[in-house]
Amino acid sequence: MNKFLLTQFFIILLSVPSMAQLMSVNESSLSQAEIEFTPSELKSALNNEIDGLMTKVVKWRHHFHQYPELGNREFETSKYIAQILRDLGLEVNTGIAYTGITAYIRGDNPGPLIALRADIDALPVTEMTNLPYASKVTTQYQGNEVGVMHACGHDAHIAILLGVADFLSRNTDKLNGDILLIFQPAEEGPPEGEEGGAELMLKEGIFDEKPDVVFGLHVTNSFNGAVALKSGPAMASAEAFRINITGTQSHGSTPWASNDPIMAAFDIGTSLQTIISRRIDIRENPAVISVGIVKAGSRNNIIPETAMLEGTIRTFSKDISDLIHKEMETIVTNIARAHNVEAEVNFAVYGSYPVTFNDPELVARYSKSLIEATNGIFTSDVSASTGAEDFSFFAQEVPGLYFWLGVNAEGVVSAPGNHTPYFVVHDSALDKGVKSFINLVSDYSTDNSTN
Repeated sequence: MNKFLLTQFFIILLSVPSMAQLMSVNESSLSQAEIEFTPSELKSALNNEIDGLMTKVVKWRHHFHQYPELGNREFETSKYIAQILRDLGLEVNTGIAYTGITAYIRGDNPGPLIALRADIDALPVTEMTNLPYASKVTTQYQGNEVGVMHACGHDAHIAILLGVADFLSRNTDKLNGDILLIFQPAEEGPPEGEEGGAELMLKEGIFDEKPDVVFGLHVTNSFNGAVALKSGPAMASAEAFRINITGTQSHGSTPWASNDPIMAAFDIGTSLQTIISRRIDIRENPAVISVGIVKAGSRNNIIPETAMLEGTIRTFSKDISDLIHKEMETIVTNIARAHNVEAEVNFAVYGSYPVTFNDPELVARYSKSLIEATNGIFTSDVSASTGAEDFSFFAQEVPGLYFWLGVNAEGVVSAPGNHTPYFVVHDSALDKGVKSFINLVSDYSTDNSTN
C-alpha cells in the first residue's frame, strides 16, 4: 500500500472563461488516500507494452487532430478507424448512425460483455494553437464558412480507445469476457433536421447484444494525467431552445411605425435569467439558461421584421426542465404581447440529452481501478458539471461509469479549456487514459467472471 497526497489537482474553476474547466473540484476537498494494487495478467502485460503502444496512440491522435470532421460527416475519420480495427483482425461494423463503428473483441475466457465508448466528431472552431499538426480544415456550418477543430478532445478519445483495442486484441488469452468497442459520431449534436449520436446508435441496435456495463472518458484542461469521477448525476441534461419573434418592419428614422422585434428580443433575453434567479431554488436544483445566438436585421437604419434568439438549458432534474419550459413560455408570450409582436419558443431544436448518471455502485467499487491507473492522482470529490454528454443514453440502458482525464502540460494547472480555439491535449497524459480503461476492464471482468 502506498500513500499519496493529492496536490495541485483540478484547481477551483477560474473566472477567466477560456480557462474554465468542465469538471472542477475545490482544492480544500483534496485529502490523503491509499493506492490499492490489484495485480492481473492484463495489467502486467500493459506495463510491459505501454511505451510502444503509446507511440501508436500519439501518431493516431495527431492524424485525427489534423483532419477533423463535424457530426454525421465523419466519413474519412470513420474509414481510418475501421481500417485500423480491421488490421487488428477484428470484425468491424460500419455505417451505424451514419458514420459510427462498432467491433467486438472476444476474450478466450468466459465473463461479462463490457462496452467502451469514444466519440469521434469535431467542432466548428477555427484552431489557433499553432501546433505542427493543427487543423486547417474548413467547411460550411449553418450557412457560414467555418474552421473545424477537435476543440473538445475527441481526437484523444479515439486514439485512446484504439490503443485499448490494439492491446486487448493481442491479449485475448488474458481477457475474461468480451469487449464492445463503440466509436460514436455526432456527440456534439447532429445537424438540424437529422438524428444522430448515441441515441441513434441505440435505435439502430448496437445494444441488441446487451452489455453488462459501459465505460467512457473525457479529456479536459486539468492536471496532467489526473482522473476525476463523480458518483450519481455527473453531467447535466441539455437541450437547445429557439425563440422566433415577428414584428413590423420600418425605417430606422421612424421607429414608431414599427413593432420592433429587436426590443422584444432584448427584454426576453434579459427576463429569461429571472427564471434561474427568482423561480428556482438553486441550492438544491442547479440550472442554467444561456442565450448563445441573437440574429436580427441587415442594415443600421432598418428596424427588421424578425429576430431570433437561440440558447441552451441545463438541469439535473426533469421537473426543473418542465418548470423552465413553462416559465419561458410565459415570459415569451407576455413580453411579445407588451411589444405588440408575435413570438414562439421551440424546445429541443437539435434534440436533447438526459442527465449523465454514474452508477454509485460502480463508482464505489472501481474508483480503485482509476486510482491505480493514475498512481493516485485521482478524486471522486467533485461537483457535477453543467456540461452535457450523450454517453448518458448508453448509461440509461446499462450501468455506466464516465470519468475525466486531465491533459494539461506537465506542471501546468491552468490552460485554455474545451471548445476554445486554444485547447491543447498534451500527449504525455494519454497513457493514463489507456491504463484507466484497461484497469476497469481487468477488474470488472475478474469480479464478474463466470470461471
